[in-house]
Amino acid sequence: MIWNSFADFWAMGGYGLYVWGSFGATAALMGFEIFWVKQARAQAITQVVNELAAAETHGKDWH
Repeated sequence: MIWNSFADFWAMGGYGLYVWGSFGATAALMGFEIFWVKQARAQAITQVVNELAAAETHGKDWH
């Protein structure tokens, strides 16, 4: 496709809203997934640390 101006490039032959909207939605979802995975990883690490600490203190005699 040949564009005569930058505005024609953004318009994408009348499909600009669909094209750029698709790119925007994909980028937003990829950003959300990165955030979600980081949160899940932090939660999993916290859970493992808590379980290890509980297992370590469970075997001790506190008399």
